[in-house]
Amino acid sequence: MSEPSTVAVLEKPPPARTTQRSGHGHPWLTLIAVALGVMMVGLDATVVSIANPAIARDLNADLAGLQWVTNAYLLALAVTLIPAGKIADRFGRKKTFLVGVVGFAIASLFIGMSGGLGMVIFWRVVQGFAGALLQPASLAILRNTFPAERLNAAIGIWGATVGISIAGGPIVGGVLVQHVNWESVFFLNAPLGLIALAVGLWVIRESRDEEATGSFDIPGVILLSTSLFALVWGLIKAGSYGFDDVLPLWSFAAAVVLGVAFVINELRAEKPLLPLGLFKSVSLSAATGLIVLGFFAMFGTIFFITLYLQQVHGMSPVDAGVRMLPMTGVFIVASPIAGALTARFGPRPPLVLGMVLTSVALFGLSRIGVDAPFSNLWPWFLLIGLAFGFVLVAGTEAIVGNAPEHLAGVAGGLQQTASQIGGVLGTAVLGTILSTRVSDVLVGRLTDAGVAPATAQQLSGTTEYVSQGVAPVPPGAPEQTAQAITTGSHLAFMDGFQTSLAVAAAVALAAALAALLVRRGQSPVGGGVAV
Repeated sequence: MSEPSTVAVLEKPPPARTTQRSGHGHPWLTLIAVALGVMMVGLDATVVSIANPAIARDLNADLAGLQWVTNAYLLALAVTLIPAGKIADRFGRKKTFLVGVVGFAIASLFIGMSGGLGMVIFWRVVQGFAGALLQPASLAILRNTFPAERLNAAIGIWGATVGISIAGGPIVGGVLVQHVNWESVFFLNAPLGLIALAVGLWVIRESRDEEATGSFDIPGVILLSTSLFALVWGLIKAGSYGFDDVLPLWSFAAAVVLGVAFVINELRAEKPLLPLGLFKSVSLSAATGLIVLGFFAMFGTIFFITLYLQQVHGMSPVDAGVRMLPMTGVFIVASPIAGALTARFGPRPPLVLGMVLTSVALFGLSRIGVDAPFSNLWPWFLLIGLAFGFVLVAGTEAIVGNAPEHLAGVAGGLQQTASQIGGVLGTAVLGTILSTRVSDVLVGRLTDAGVAPATAQQLSGTTEYVSQGVAPVPPGAPEQTAQAITTGSHLAFMDGFQTSLAVAAAVALAAALAALLVRRGQSPVGGGVAV
């Protein structure tokens, strides 16, 4: 038996010498490719808010429709992030990342080419799915490319890229909306996506988890997504019909039933989407709630502040974007400060401080009037950005640090999912409160401003537009009547604006008390934060 074996060995040709193309697998070039991809997502987080008033005008969207432009994306992102991380591990991080980049860019193009609000919302959903593929895969690529001693620096640069994109989004969006059109805000993603694809194909080295096998928790994904959709649908419809209407009540009931079914499924599933055992940790549970509330305040505030600045104050998109810079720009500074505080004192102090600052800032904003000067706005914007950085960094430390080491990836996905759910609830809940308040006071505000009672009653059905800060002046109305309608409409909007932010301030203060339950985890996070 030895002879054939020897011959086989001798006849086997020598292994071919593999030639690796220049730059393939290079850590810093890989970081550039990944950063270009996440830059699209970071920009999209804030440019859309600046474009919202123009979208509403061009597509004749009411407040509910405008909320879905934001929430459709966030919902799709929220329910896909955790399974997307598992897809990347199983089928390849490079492949998943590049599919996400291409999908995000293509969806952005179709949003810009959409002729109606329904198609915009549909492609925003597709964009959310693509963003979910892109984000977890990007971090996994960095972890598998950089040596341990340089990984923290790489993830820090990754996080800074996202932060700079978020900060620059309002200004970039303002310039494009004002000097081109709102569609160009989405077309911007096409060249970024092409560059990220070209660089990524050339330099990123493929990696996967060879042990990541088995089926996905498809029932869990479906139950979670439909439960969240029913909740958000009910909240938005409550803003139009009231909380006692049958439509939102049935929607809330469906959300509860589907949510309970999700929990039962997760308890029984062999490989659950979200292992519920994670929530045995009080610190992890509290930190997850605080991430939700932090994004609740940030996204909800940005959504309505842009309407206030452009529709009520009459600012141009560029002026509105520049004036939001204290809120978005300070996040770049707040993140490293929060990281240092968390490393020294644990997550509890920055979480408590962050939620207290959020409450103070929201209460301050709830006191502004129609003609508030910028000097009355920027200090509160600054506090919100600072607080957001504290809550995000310290909350992520508490979530991942209090999770078992073998579930660190799932915990990271939980952090990202909580942030998106917070953004959805912020726009939906605050929008419902604002719209309900506007409906209650609109006729009174119009008549107080000098509008004839009969005309005010006729305009009572325009709540959805007044809730955007739009004055529903009929064509051909006399100048005095137009001015009275504008004054009354803006005052009604401010009543809703002030009420919604006062409620958010109270919630943030309660969350500061919940932050006292958070303790330092056993597996501290080294590096940046996924947003």
